[in-house]
Amino acid sequence: MRVVIVTESFPPDVNGVAHCALQTARHLAARGHDPLVIAPAVAGAADGSDQSAPCPVVRVPSLPLPGYPQVRVALPSRRVAATIAAHRAELVHLASPFVLGVRGMAAAAKLGLPALAVYQTDLAGYARTYVGAGENAAWRRIRAVHNTADRTLAPSSAALRDLEEHGVERVRLWPRGVDTARFRPELRDEELRRQLAPDGELIVGYVGRLAPEKHVELLAEACATPGVRVVVVGDGPSETSLRTALPGAVFLGRRTGDDLARIFASLDVFAHTGPYETFCQTVQEAMAGGVPVIAPAAGGPLDLVDHGRTGLLVEPLSADAVRTGVATLAADPELRAAYGRAGRAAVEGRTWAVIGDLLIDHYAEVLGARTAVAA
Repeated sequence: MRVVIVTESFPPDVNGVAHCALQTARHLAARGHDPLVIAPAVAGAADGSDQSAPCPVVRVPSLPLPGYPQVRVALPSRRVAATIAAHRAELVHLASPFVLGVRGMAAAAKLGLPALAVYQTDLAGYARTYVGAGENAAWRRIRAVHNTADRTLAPSSAALRDLEEHGVERVRLWPRGVDTARFRPELRDEELRRQLAPDGELIVGYVGRLAPEKHVELLAEACATPGVRVVVVGDGPSETSLRTALPGAVFLGRRTGDDLARIFASLDVFAHTGPYETFCQTVQEAMAGGVPVIAPAAGGPLDLVDHGRTGLLVEPLSADAVRTGVATLAADPELRAAYGRAGRAAVEGRTWAVIGDLLIDHYAEVLGARTAVAA
């Protein structure tokens, strides 16, 4: 199958859209298919910087998002349609379509190709966070883009309900995989733990972008709790303000790969604070590392965290709820261990190979429906 993946982000970017697009391309190539990726150009990247990618990557001109330079927005380019045509694509996969994906959708329609759109970003939640308004406009944009696709894939049951309630049609569930070989409990590193918490404190970690919509400041009360050391992994526009809001926290910056896996496994508790996650990959990675999870009872974590078995779901946007969850787990090492074991067991069947095969099934169904209509 010849597939073009049009994505708003791709490595070396570090975010959920980029990671999922990379894993999709890897799986398609591993299964003998012929993928090609179209993505925004990355600032400062030299020619040939995609040599480690599992398939050809075509970059289109882009500009940094004002106020958030880590995010790049693609500029209009004729390369999208030309690349899809030159690849002789049978299907166009749109990863979190918003700007570049809209061009990919238009090109697919012009070429008579089926398009499958993957919903990943809660634009309405971002509108609330950044401008305090605009949710209705965000949903109009989402509806207009996704209703042009042959099928939209939602990463969680909460995201699927949101899409359907706001008029998006032909929605199906497609979750995300996790690398259970990379993220595993055996990587727990006592020397690293001594560096992070030299007095033997309980290590509570957050991993992700440091941006307003993630509400990492909700860890402030946990950070002030005696015997607790908060560790923050990631970068973003909120880093300076968070260093002030979380005195005593350890900021490790952006970490990836095996280094990140070692950090995950060395935590005592993983705390996610953002209430607008359509999935929340870091929750899965923490669970794969055998770490109990605290997450808001909203969005993607509702599918991932079995409250009282693999972790705790707490009231969204409540620093007190986060602190209480941390205190509960801090007081009971056996409970932490039990949650960690159950979390690891829960994700062992969610590898990218399993999830990738589910995606290929969606491709086959979309192609089959197009063939049936044509007949």
